[in-house]
Amino acid sequence: MSEYRDLIKAPIITEKSASIASNDRKYVFEVDSKANKTQIKQAIEKIFKVKVEKVNTINVVPKKKRVGRYSGFTNHYKKAVITLAPNNKIDL
Repeated sequence: MSEYRDLIKAPIITEKSASIASNDRKYVFEVDSKANKTQIKQAIEKIFKVKVEKVNTINVVPKKKRVGRYSGFTNHYKKAVITLAPNNKIDL
């Protein structure tokens, strides 16, 4: 069970993710960058006890940021958009 919890890092709660969650049965999570779609699907089904219909993944690239004379990059991560089967719901 702990390896499933290592794959799913955190839910991403923004205005856009909240609107698609209420309309389309889709939820957005930050996941481990080495995880594939099958592993993500199994982890979501085991942790939340729901039926996953589809998984879409996005690699979020770092953006360049600057504070005064110091410059750097934001962190890179992988984002997963989970589509649940009808009559399934996750309470976040």
